[in-house]
Amino acid sequence: MAVTVEITQSTVLEPSRESARGGGKKVPLTVFDRASTDGYIPAVFAWNAPAPTNDALKAGLVAAVARFPHLAGRFAADDHGRKCFHLNDAGVLVLEATADTDLADALAHDVSAHINELYPKAEKERANEPIFQAQLTRYACGGLVIGTACHHQVADGQSMSVFYTAWASAVRTDSAVLTSPFVDRSATVVPRSPPTPAYDHRNIEFKGELSWSHSYGVLLMDRIKNLAVHFPDEFIADLKARVGTRCSTFQCLLAHAWKKITAARDLAPDDFTQVRVAVNCRGRAKPPVPMDFFGNMVLWAFPRMQVRDLLSSSYPVVVSAIRDAVALVDDEYIQSFIDFGEAERGVIEDGGEELASTAATPGTMFCPDLEVDSWLGFRFHDLDFGCGPPCAFLPPDLPIEGIMIFVPSCDAKGGVDLFMALDDEHVQAFKQICYSME
Repeated sequence: MAVTVEITQSTVLEPSRESARGGGKKVPLTVFDRASTDGYIPAVFAWNAPAPTNDALKAGLVAAVARFPHLAGRFAADDHGRKCFHLNDAGVLVLEATADTDLADALAHDVSAHINELYPKAEKERANEPIFQAQLTRYACGGLVIGTACHHQVADGQSMSVFYTAWASAVRTDSAVLTSPFVDRSATVVPRSPPTPAYDHRNIEFKGELSWSHSYGVLLMDRIKNLAVHFPDEFIADLKARVGTRCSTFQCLLAHAWKKITAARDLAPDDFTQVRVAVNCRGRAKPPVPMDFFGNMVLWAFPRMQVRDLLSSSYPVVVSAIRDAVALVDDEYIQSFIDFGEAERGVIEDGGEELASTAATPGTMFCPDLEVDSWLGFRFHDLDFGCGPPCAFLPPDLPIEGIMIFVPSCDAKGGVDLFMALDDEHVQAFKQICYSME
């Protein structure tokens, strides 16, 4: 079914003078910011009619973004020529659009055919590009899709969930009662004196000569197929029962997906496979960083197993491998990473080469490995603009083979949705075994 989406209005919304909090300051990127993806990440949500008006959504967005000055700012260069945030309250971009069909019809058919028309096409290379952009698409029935594009170096998934919730609250209630997040980036990256990094971060989080990311190949884009798998609550409960020991929903589902994808890939038994697991460091740092900190505070764990061991091991063994790897991202590792950032800052300001993140680029083929992110802590029912929670999370195109995202299902019965990208050659085999616990 062909759907025509037409942009009807484009506006840059700036915080009012009374509410603006940027103050024109230039704020350095932290080492966590520099390790994240240097590009825009889209997110798309749908609401059935009746949905709030565009005017209400825009007014709430202005009120919310005033409390998140990094989102209303721009990227700039500091006195050393390094990329930084300019908190100049320049505003956020909002596009308004219409779609010529009912939302239910669009959701019932292949939404992926027009998903790329439902969020702004932000370009990091464009001068003065807004850091946060949103598109409000109104369907013929009155249904609404909100698609956003936010630069990853300004915020991780935890931070964006805090912002989305604040935006919804600003539309739903009196914006004067909105709370402000913790935005002091300097307080989250306090190095030791002198800085004493204890790990080889230049070859783990960044692209050094020995970096693990250098070994990955490239796959033709038409070979990278996106698919979604829904895991009902009953399936997850059965999986946890098989693990036996206490484990999180994320851990047990990752263990399952890792086993099934590896089997579908038909790898050699002697090969090794690992998963790049995003780890929220807020509660792991000492002292802990507030959970409402707005910025990036993610590092990665790398559980690794030989293929024959992964496929023959029980769920408790695989979950244990994941848990043990995540446990290595402790306060000492986090402090080492912060110290590394401080030591490198001096080198770069003296003319050294800028750090380059190991974040994958479109077309990357992770096979035999995987990368996973979790949005399971994002309570979608809080994303209520006054007419109820979203009826659907619509995954934008995932252009990297082997990437996975776990998302709480918008289905009334709960469960978890796994959105992933695989080589087309492995999709059918995975579909045949994705619910098997053998």
